[in-house]
Amino acid sequence: MERGYIQVYTGNGKGKTTAAIGQAIRAAGHGMHTYIGQFMKGQVYGELLALENHPLIEIEQYGDARCLRKEEVTSEHTRQARQGLKRAEEKMANGVFDIVILDEINVTLWFGILDIDEVLDFLDRRPVNVELILTGRYAPEAILERADLVTEMAEVIHYFANGILARDGIER
Repeated sequence: MERGYIQVYTGNGKGKTTAAIGQAIRAAGHGMHTYIGQFMKGQVYGELLALENHPLIEIEQYGDARCLRKEEVTSEHTRQARQGLKRAEEKMANGVFDIVILDEINVTLWFGILDIDEVLDFLDRRPVNVELILTGRYAPEAILERADLVTEMAEVIHYFANGILARDGIER
């Protein structure tokens, strides 16, 4: 690509990570390479299993194996997220990857795990030909202002409200 753009998938509805993974698969169909850094995730998600040997898509996780609440954030979570951001920057700069996905990066900002300036500096260092996708609820205004495309997933009805927890192959 001669020119990449910044895309943001945010909102309280389901499908932000799924949309980003779908974009990576579509790009792979055209021979494009995608790096996916998953922040605040350490569980085995279906996409890890499905894409673990994919020649054009690489996924790495930077988080704990259990779900984190905002009040439980520790310095270890910040260390993990900074490690992920550094790794994503290395991948973004190496000239191999056409697309870099920062999955759940918006939530790391909302939780205060990363500082907005760290992520904005990352955006500033993006090579012009790299497409960058940021996912997660609560995208801050500063991120939205930098984006070329913003999609907000809106929750209309969700079975979670009826006690249905995350299911393998559907939510994870």
